[in-house]
Amino acid sequence: MIKCSLIISTYNWPEALNLCLQSVLKQSILPSEVIIADDGSKDNTRQLIDNFRPLFTIPLIHVWQEDKGFQLSKIRNKAIAKSNYEYLIQIDGDVILNKHFIADHLKIAKRDKVIAGSRALLNKRISDYVLREKTLPSDSFLKRNCEHKLNSIRIKALTNFLSNKYKVSGKNKHYVKGCNMAFWKKDIIEINGYNEKIFGWGSEDQELVARLIKAGKKKLSLKMSGIVFHIWHKTASKQQEDKNIQILKNALLQSNYTCELGINQYL
Repeated sequence: MIKCSLIISTYNWPEALNLCLQSVLKQSILPSEVIIADDGSKDNTRQLIDNFRPLFTIPLIHVWQEDKGFQLSKIRNKAIAKSNYEYLIQIDGDVILNKHFIADHLKIAKRDKVIAGSRALLNKRISDYVLREKTLPSDSFLKRNCEHKLNSIRIKALTNFLSNKYKVSGKNKHYVKGCNMAFWKKDIIEINGYNEKIFGWGSEDQELVARLIKAGKKKLSLKMSGIVFHIWHKTASKQQEDKNIQILKNALLQSNYTCELGINQYL
């Protein structure tokens, strides 16, 4: 079986990370390690991770950087560089995983492919409730109370059929959600990882996938499997969005698939 690292990005939301890590512990197949990519959280996040560490039978690694604004690309590069395994599954710390999440990702993993998963959404009322309760809600509760319910349905027989048909061509070719995706570490190193010129909210995942495709990789969609439930939160500031979209457009136009400011700083 493929050995994988689960990379979880977080920033100052230990209440959500608590539920996320509880859902990792419930996995039918555990990853080989869990790496928390922490973009400058305060000490209560470190304390939470320390409290969880004895509960894990696998390494739980905390990669932290000083809070200097929204630097998701940078902290993901640092976490990827720190990883010890060939396959990387990436989520955000504000999602709750279905118990077969890791198993579903490993089943669809293929060489030279990047996997784009989906997410079901929890509204503010349900999110407030599960955060207040602090204990992992049942899968049936989450399915019953989520939005985008199609993304909460697990039908393994349809996963392979849909993998090369759903949003893998045309204008959707680069469409991914960074809270549910997977790739090979060697492929990320080949393109020099996330582009750290993307600062602030938006476009870092699409820009990464655009360069992976230019490097000869192909996107597959993970549908009817690899289910995550996204906890509601206010949208981050989009002040840098236009600049980041322009960086994405440049990546789409250029033949070069590496970025200047990337993961090679940490290898």
